[in-house]
Amino acid sequence: MITLTKEDGPADLDGVTHLSIGVSWDPTAGSSGGVMGKFRRKTGTDLDLIAIAMHDGDPVRLAGLDSLDPIGNGSLLHSGDNQTGHGDGDDETVTVEFAKIPPHINSIVFVAAAYKKGSSFQKARNISFKVYDASGGSTQQVADIWPSMLTTDNGCAVAKAVRVGAAWKLEVINTTGKIKQGDELALMRFAASK
Repeated sequence: MITLTKEDGPADLDGVTHLSIGVSWDPTAGSSGGVMGKFRRKTGTDLDLIAIAMHDGDPVRLAGLDSLDPIGNGSLLHSGDNQTGHGDGDDETVTVEFAKIPPHINSIVFVAAAYKKGSSFQKARNISFKVYDASGGSTQQVADIWPSMLTTDNGCAVAKAVRVGAAWKLEVINTTGKIKQGDELALMRFAASK
């Protein structure tokens, strides 16, 4: 089993054939009560988990938002968009099957963002990212990553998988930044900078 922390640097994914990363959050009413507070609790906020496949630092495929299988062979799969944060467990997940990733893709950056206009990290509570070794049909958590609750940013680079020869390594990034909401190019530029 692998264990991952930001301080330890990249971890070898020897023996890991399938890797899943999930994001979960709780909706909050923010600071307002009354009718608006009840409405916000009911609707929640929309955070998005996005995996961006890279070729030599250039984004070439994006899993998330409206694209659930961007490579078309099941090697990079998104679970679908949870727009409220309601429910138990992970609200959105991305699963990678390393053997099926085309050879020209040499890294995958996992980003969580309050991407849609009107959403924000401040309208969510208890945001966490979990990394799972999903090899052999089982799911074993290997990392739990919590971004700062003090950030006013709306994006977080969670982790990055990098191809090294025939093997893969994964490093925890957990770095926040600002992404122009609704701007897919800004999202890809943010991922490329990691």
